[in-house]
Amino acid sequence: MTTDLFLLILPIVLIDLTLKIVALIDLYRRPRANGPKWMWTLAILIVSTFGPIIYFIFGRSKGA
Repeated sequence: MTTDLFLLILPIVLIDLTLKIVALIDLYRRPRANGPKWMWTLAILIVSTFGPIIYFIFGRSKGA
């Protein structure tokens, strides 16, 4: 029972971790973002899976 739950949750955790890592790398490679970078860093790290998604939709600067 416990391994079934673990195998069910593992892909979700891996997707969340991958999204956060990719979003943080993208944020720090960009010269500008829509808003302060520290704010986007907190949003990416704290707001669960939706933080990186919100960053990719609203935080990326159009010019870069």
